[in-house]
Amino acid sequence: MSDASFHDAGPGPLLLRAEGAEDLAVLSMLVQDAVLTGADITFDRKRRQLAMLINRFRWEDAEDAAREKREFERVRTLLVVSDITGIRSDGITRDDADEVLSLLAMIWQPGEDGTGRLLLEFAGDGTIAVDAECVSVDLRDVTRPHAANSRQMPQHDGA
Repeated sequence: MSDASFHDAGPGPLLLRAEGAEDLAVLSMLVQDAVLTGADITFDRKRRQLAMLINRFRWEDAEDAAREKREFERVRTLLVVSDITGIRSDGITRDDADEVLSLLAMIWQPGEDGTGRLLLEFAGDGTIAVDAECVSVDLRDVTRPHAANSRQMPQHDGA
């Protein structure tokens, strides 16, 4: 038996949950280069949840799109972090609906007894630090894929 690959998922919408650091690494790859505005971020203190409506590049389809010479795609995705005990941000303005943020990575820093800190790192040195009881992150595609406005795969310096 071999490891799963993006191709095993098929073309349908993603619905995934991370409950550990390895799971989170997979979700981090899937949300790399997602774009959103500060207005797309909400924190529900009572439910202890951070929710972000992101415009996710479909990395799981990029290889097929390039091979088939069709447009790269993005999809609107709900990213929800649960079991939050504290949250703070640096370089992120949540009430600025015009500033476009680009999510680069999600990194788990383990603490004691399963607790830890989830770092949501954005381009331009913005970070949201989420203290949590455990890794509990859900990713759910909520629209049909659409052509990426740039018509290109995201690129990074040194890549």
